[in-house]
Amino acid sequence: MPRIAIVGAGLSGMCTAFYLVRALGNVGKDAEILIFESDSVPGGKLRTIRQDGFNIEWGPNGFLTNKPFGMDLVKDLGIEGRVVRSSDEARKRYVFSAGKLHRLPETPVAFFRSGLLSPAGRLRICYEPFAATSPPESVDESVGDFARRRLGAEALEKLIEPMVTGIFAGDPDQMSLRSCFPMIRNLENRYGGLVRGMFSLKIERARKGIKMGMSAGPGGVLVSLDEGVQALTDTLASRLSDGIHLNVSVNRIERREGRYLLHLSENGVSEEIEADIIVAATPAYDAVKLLAPLDEELAKALALIPYSPISVAALGYDAVILGNPLDGFGFLIPRGEKRKILGALWDSSVFPNRAPQGNALIRVMVGGVRAPELASLPEEELLALVRSELRDTMGVYSRPVMARSFYHDRGIPQYLVGHGKVLEQIDARLAHYPGLILNSNAYRGIALNDCVRESKLAAEKIANAL
Repeated sequence: MPRIAIVGAGLSGMCTAFYLVRALGNVGKDAEILIFESDSVPGGKLRTIRQDGFNIEWGPNGFLTNKPFGMDLVKDLGIEGRVVRSSDEARKRYVFSAGKLHRLPETPVAFFRSGLLSPAGRLRICYEPFAATSPPESVDESVGDFARRRLGAEALEKLIEPMVTGIFAGDPDQMSLRSCFPMIRNLENRYGGLVRGMFSLKIERARKGIKMGMSAGPGGVLVSLDEGVQALTDTLASRLSDGIHLNVSVNRIERREGRYLLHLSENGVSEEIEADIIVAATPAYDAVKLLAPLDEELAKALALIPYSPISVAALGYDAVILGNPLDGFGFLIPRGEKRKILGALWDSSVFPNRAPQGNALIRVMVGGVRAPELASLPEEELLALVRSELRDTMGVYSRPVMARSFYHDRGIPQYLVGHGKVLEQIDARLAHYPGLILNSNAYRGIALNDCVRESKLAAEKIANAL
């Protein structure tokens, strides 16, 4: 019986195993599937912390329905009844600029009335259909260069840069448009511009009976599960419990007589096991350490994928004395405002059951590539900084009834300009090692939907190989 070893029991690792079991069962094949996780709990960054009646997300707070993969997984697990839809208030998104919060416009009329952009900045966006065409296919354009070319410098500063911060905690002038936002790039290539593309898509979808409106958000509806996103990985873990081995570190991977040799350690005891197929479902920096003994060139290519550090501060308040209605999803802050936080999510307004009755929950992002030194502040200093920033941006002066923070020293992978070339280098080296698969959010999408999609593809690839 072939043995498949999956390194990492985060979403990507467990999702690969889940779909692999299904795929093998469909074709009457069998395999031994082992999942090794160095942590004491499975789930990776999909973790929900419960404290004083608050449900606090350690990382992502849900997934969007603009792609089908997350909902497909929920259905395949049979837990559709546990899905919760974000509040209608979550459609309201804000940007902090010139000392106040500006709601992002959702209609053309609201766009022209908004004070977020100057009249000149709004007119420049209207010029978008006549903007310069895209560079040659060989050029990996940055998000920043794309935004300046099509929308203007002010739109980059007040709209695009905060969006990139909110998703990647990154710098738009360093991020690859092709790798970070392939749909936007394809929209321009197919229709010749964003406005033309949006109108064309609206007409195409109307013909198919699909409603499509203008939105300040990324599209789709944000959903989660009744007890937080950890319910998703908890369900996966329960289905795969026999094969998950916690507190087991995989220190390195080597090749021996056509099979892979994993060097493990558990409670100070070392062990070696062989496997026919390896799925490295780890961050790229962990894959570097795992695979350097196997292939130094592969490890060097993986090391070219950097990560941004980020801290998430969670503060719970008595809603009556909060001083802000939290009527929306939250807000982001452009770099030019020179604030010490990146933005805040108003979690208790987005999803039910995130805060006890009469309370409110705010999660604040600190650090990123903009201010990495702030992400690593001691918790007491970090929370004091966050409270000061919330006073200045939201008018929140009351003392929180609950406060804690989570530090991710390498939190979010950065798809920099040239990321596609890095993936080509990685794939070229992997061609020498049949049965070795890399699967995490470091490569082809950082969101939950992307991880599920890539995991299904990995499972299908393995099943076909067997």
